[in-house]
Amino acid sequence: MAKELLFFLLILAGAIFIFRAVRRQFRFNMEQQNFMMALTHELKTPIAVATLNLETLQKRKLEEPQQQKLIQNTLQEANRLNSLCTNMLLSSQIDASSYALNNEEENLSTIVETSTNEYINRFPKFHFIKNISTDIFVGGDVMLLQIAINNLLDNAIKYSPKESEISVKLQAQNNNALLQVADLGKGISPEDKVNVFKKFFRAGNTATKSAKGTGLGLYLTKLIVEKHKGYISVTDNNPNGSIFEIQLPLYIN
Repeated sequence: MAKELLFFLLILAGAIFIFRAVRRQFRFNMEQQNFMMALTHELKTPIAVATLNLETLQKRKLEEPQQQKLIQNTLQEANRLNSLCTNMLLSSQIDASSYALNNEEENLSTIVETSTNEYINRFPKFHFIKNISTDIFVGGDVMLLQIAINNLLDNAIKYSPKESEISVKLQAQNNNALLQVADLGKGISPEDKVNVFKKFFRAGNTATKSAKGTGLGLYLTKLIVEKHKGYISVTDNNPNGSIFEIQLPLYIN
């Protein structure tokens, strides 16, 4: 009887193990499928918009303001493509531990200021509020730090209504550099907060998502922050929206 019970328990344990393995594989396959669908959309949309703008400029004689508007729109779509390709390449390299991190003294204040000003110029309909303390230095890779900041700004714009307020705050606190990017969008549900930094994850129902993105931006940002021995989190904004916060250790000579 004891042998039969032990045999039954072994079979049951094996069945549970196989079930969990199959479920994990199914979820991974679904995530990959959703990622490929989002990626296809993210690639086709800016290409189609840029092509249409260039054809319009080629075929029609437009006034200078109209020309500049089309050129600016085309540049924004080109920047989207560049950001997407960069996120894909870097996430793969960091996952494979093939990216050589440059750990040098960097002025985070300058990096945040530069990135924010670029987004102010690219998205004039949004109201940016800057509260950036000067000369906050961290040790790290300037390119990766800039990508992490850009991804947070991209995320705020994606999930915020036009002409809304986006706040960028940087200060030194308890031997850490504290960066906050706050928006007034719909916010993130408690269920999604648990998964928002996971690879391929996009908040909301996968069948009804309307925001641009592939689910790599915040995942890559988390990887970058962890590479710099930092911490990233998300909390609710008041009265609505989200606050993404990055903590990085200050550079000490």
